[in-house]
Amino acid sequence: MTKGSSRRLVDPQLLGLLDAFAPLVLTMDTLEAVRGALGRSAPDRQGPLEVDVVRRRAPGPRDAPSVEVLVYRPSEARGPLPCILHMHGGGFVFGAAAADEPYNRELAHHLSCCIVSLDYRLAPEAPFPAAIEDSYAVLSWIFDQAGDLAIDTSRLGVMGESAGGGLAAALCLMARDRGEYALGFQHLISPMLDDRTCRLEQGHAYGGDFIWTAHNNRFGWSALLGADPGGEGVSPYASAARAEDLSGLPPCFLAVGALDLLLPEGLDYACRLGRAGAPIELHAYPGAFHAFDYHPSAYVAAQARRDSRAALARALRPTAATPA
Repeated sequence: MTKGSSRRLVDPQLLGLLDAFAPLVLTMDTLEAVRGALGRSAPDRQGPLEVDVVRRRAPGPRDAPSVEVLVYRPSEARGPLPCILHMHGGGFVFGAAAADEPYNRELAHHLSCCIVSLDYRLAPEAPFPAAIEDSYAVLSWIFDQAGDLAIDTSRLGVMGESAGGGLAAALCLMARDRGEYALGFQHLISPMLDDRTCRLEQGHAYGGDFIWTAHNNRFGWSALLGADPGGEGVSPYASAARAEDLSGLPPCFLAVGALDLLLPEGLDYACRLGRAGAPIELHAYPGAFHAFDYHPSAYVAAQARRDSRAALARALRPTAATPA
């Protein structure tokens, strides 16, 4: 399948964004350059918002460094706020919490919530379980520091995009299994959920031609696992779709583009969650590739952002305000 064959399926309003993206080819030789280019703070298209952003450090896992976090909170907010624990994307190998600052500031402002976004350790320097254990350590810190952070832990959930979405799903599994903390929801955007996708000859004939390709997907999973993806014995805390039991997990919002390589694994995971009894909200956006929602004005991108924000607003409401 060549790149041109699926371009005809791309939403015309997204073509400008597609052409603006520099080709992303992940190798050990290009990784540092990619990190430098994509790890910076994104421009703030929303203008100034009355949101305080504080950089803090949470204790890391045992025998590991502390974890840097960005804490967002509306400046005029009073009392305990609902909270979103956010994991950034980047294929497990690049990205930074600061790159999502404009989006997280906007969410904190409009949803009147606290957002804690963490800089988990990246592969291949820190393979599994570094990133997920960093995420769990920050979750533990949020509960321990809830009073100081003025967070209502009864309205706390996880959110992530791409690799961050995979970490959010895995964190729900880990929290369920360890039984220490309760999560209210999981909000997954184009999540990387299944390393076995790398072994499929043709998992999605028209998916993965743009941005997050099969090559990049294999590189990211190989870096995380420290081995070829798709083999035996991979932990569900690395690859959430490996979990055999999805019962007892929080409600899930999952959104993905119809031309995204990750569409089939996202659809399958959402269906499995539903069969296991978790409430699910599932969106697949036509003509959309990986990271399409970064487009500032295309209708399908704006709709995806509206759907995402509306779902978060519902998830963050006090339980008593939720209709029966």
